Amino acid sequence: MLVAYDKMGKILDFGALEIQAVYISGNIRRPFEYYMESPSKRAKMDWRKETNYPRPDYLSSSRKRLAPQLLYKGGILNKWHKKIAIALDEGFFNTIPDLTETDSKSADVVWLIYNLERAKSTNTYFLRKRRAVYTIFNESLDHIIRAEVGEPADFLKTLQEKLDEKLEIGYPPDNATINLGDQIAST
Repeated sequence: MLVAYDKMGKILDFGALEIQAVYISGNIRRPFEYYMESPSKRAKMDWRKETNYPRPDYLSSSRKRLAPQLLYKGGILNKWHKKIAIALDEGFFNTIPDLTETDSKSADVVWLIYNLERAKSTNTYFLRKRRAVYTIFNESLDHIIRAEVGEPADFLKTLQEKLDEKLEIGYPPDNATINLGDQIAST
């Protein structure tokens, strides 16, 4: 919670800062255990090309973490007409559907977008604010929680491609491809 208070410590106003980290997909434990077997020899190991190398899971982060926080905490604060600041990584923000921006006075949400950067001179990392995006709460929430719906034919094509990848090349499946459109039309 962020508070504004007077010289006597009386709260004049409040708002919230939500800091959103990103889930990862992959495995950290196995490379760490490998490193710990011989830290001096493996200090410079590079495992980026290895199977299960951790990568950001933006989709899970927005659906499992950000959206519920906005629905619950954000909904309460919005009902009270209080402002919300959301700090997050630029890569994460770039995966969120386009939000309609407004001016800072009209906004009830500010998205504070950061990047982790390295200072070469000191070999230390720091957060650099890249920008601030001002939005209206209900519009932003609607963009985040509602999926963009594509065409069923496009989905079926992708589904078929995924199935084909799993099947052995040159051997057709034992059963025929299901045409969902015909089945839906007949019900």
